[in-house]
Amino acid sequence: MAGEAGMFTVQQTVGSVLCCKCGILMPPNAANMCVKCLRSEVDITEGLQKHVIIIHCPECDCYLQPPRTWLKAQLESKELLTFCVKRLKNLNKVRLIHAEFIWTEPHSKRIKVKLRVQKEVMNGAVLEQAYMVEYVVQDQMCESCSRVQANPDQWVAAVQLRQHVSHRRTFFYLEQLILKHDAAVRAIRIKQMDRGIDFFFANRSHAVKFVEFIQKVVPVKSRNDKQLVSQDTKSNNYNYKYTFSVEICPICREDLVCLPPKLASSLGNLGPLVICTKISNSIALLDPLTLRHCFLDAEQYWRASFTSLLSSKQLVEYIVLDVDPISSEVNVGGSKYVMADVQVARVSDFGKNDTMFMVKTHLGHLLNAGDYALGYDLHAANSNDMEIDKYKGLVMPEVILVKKSYEERRQKKRGKPRAWKLKALPIEVDASDTRGRVDEEKMNKEYEQFLRDLEEQPELRFNISLYRNKEYQPSEMASVTDGEDVPSVPLEELLDDLKLSDEEGGDEDHDDGVFLSDGCGWGVSILHDCIFFMFM
Repeated sequence: MAGEAGMFTVQQTVGSVLCCKCGILMPPNAANMCVKCLRSEVDITEGLQKHVIIIHCPECDCYLQPPRTWLKAQLESKELLTFCVKRLKNLNKVRLIHAEFIWTEPHSKRIKVKLRVQKEVMNGAVLEQAYMVEYVVQDQMCESCSRVQANPDQWVAAVQLRQHVSHRRTFFYLEQLILKHDAAVRAIRIKQMDRGIDFFFANRSHAVKFVEFIQKVVPVKSRNDKQLVSQDTKSNNYNYKYTFSVEICPICREDLVCLPPKLASSLGNLGPLVICTKISNSIALLDPLTLRHCFLDAEQYWRASFTSLLSSKQLVEYIVLDVDPISSEVNVGGSKYVMADVQVARVSDFGKNDTMFMVKTHLGHLLNAGDYALGYDLHAANSNDMEIDKYKGLVMPEVILVKKSYEERRQKKRGKPRAWKLKALPIEVDASDTRGRVDEEKMNKEYEQFLRDLEEQPELRFNISLYRNKEYQPSEMASVTDGEDVPSVPLEELLDDLKLSDEEGGDEDHDDGVFLSDGCGWGVSILHDCIFFMFM
């Protein structure tokens, strides 16, 4: 600005001084030494560790953090970098600026880390220097892995999960919940048993945590016991095996239930014939004739336990002949229902008789004339439930409809793959405990029904993870002609099944390295071998 006004200005210049050691010209600094001379005089990495030995478990890929903690970390991960930096002694004497891995052969049993540190030296000058630390990896199995390798049955705690029903639909849903929350990640073995699954753990605390998770998602009752395995009276050490018996309530979704008189009166004379609409940590019951509903937690259920009158395996297919809505849409427990009078006939009676039924149902918002529905045939059912005999003068409806059926429309899509898939637990199946092909076919049918339930019930998909099926290839003709109006999973609800590999992560244009700041934040930067001055 002064030059534009024509005023005289004095140019500011930076003077040069001679180095007190070698005498070359250099910019002035607090030490009056050039970089080379100061490097020869002071080494700020003196006293810092350059070689460290770390213990690695090859089975579970964990690293020993003394004295007894095992940390799981992948190669060149930020968890492993943090572990390596914390293993260095006397690092508090300098200020850590950067830390990054230097590539080594994976089988070389060497991990190299490049560190950049700062330290105040002569007359307040701050010197920054980079150096390398070599970590020698020694393989040693952790306690749990060594126990498993010695004998796979050397478990410490076992959780016996059971449900006394004739199907495994509950366990299919529970398996997806366990996978999403990694509840069984500590299990050393998972074995399928009759009417249940056994989970084996190497630590009692892991089993207790797993039981607590099960109690949060389904109504259960549990008990535990322990057995003495060995003892050392001199050192007062005792080794036990712990067993947790967890029983899931036998009520499942879509089951027809007859409530005990005392329980029905405590719920405001609900029912007594109700349908189970949802199972979580509580049981949701709905009266299909009045749209009254209630929720029973685990404590309430086991205090007055009851069983289902009819299960979903006894559902009968009906065809809807006429629908007459008698009420407006009602929101009950987060779901929408419409009461309607419906005229139905059994599909199996077509061409044999003219038997028709006039029923009252809560599915008036879903059913139209010509649709198919699944329901319980109480007109022809033979039930020996003791709770029904306690109700004197109870008028049983002939049919109770439960849900809309899409079986006829699904016939067009039979045998075609889905656009989504589910993950599965590594469950061991003992062939000697099963009946071979019979049990396998039965389980496949139940699993297929579970997949259909996920497509028809969006609330079931809320708590589980569905993944894209990369093998699925949609066909334009199939999308136009096949399976119209059949419930399916929207593509926006699907997750990508990520599989990390070296090829995906290697990009030459990106800068490798991890930046470690004072606040333990992570960033990316390039490190260079240099020493420079900072003036305080």
